[in-house]
Amino acid sequence: MNSELWTAIAAAVVVIVVLASSADVRHKALDRRLRRIDRKLDLIMEHLGVEETGPEGMAEIDALLHKGRKIEAIKRYRELTGAGLAEAKDAVERREG
Repeated sequence: MNSELWTAIAAAVVVIVVLASSADVRHKALDRRLRRIDRKLDLIMEHLGVEETGPEGMAEIDALLHKGRKIEAIKRYRELTGAGLAEAKDAVERREG
């Protein structure tokens, strides 16, 4: 009985590992595809002379940064764009210089 239990546990672990690796492969494929699409859009915009504009309210974020209120600027960026915390922090820090 004990060996049957260990066999079942080992089989479950193998199934979990296989499912996790297949999900990772699909994620990587989608990520590559998204990067290709993003690059193509960048090339089209460049060819057409279109510049990407930031969301409305960036002046407010710049003003908060100028006053040294970085955390408030990150919160406001998230409100304006719907970005996650890490993405908002990176974007605000890029604006900060």
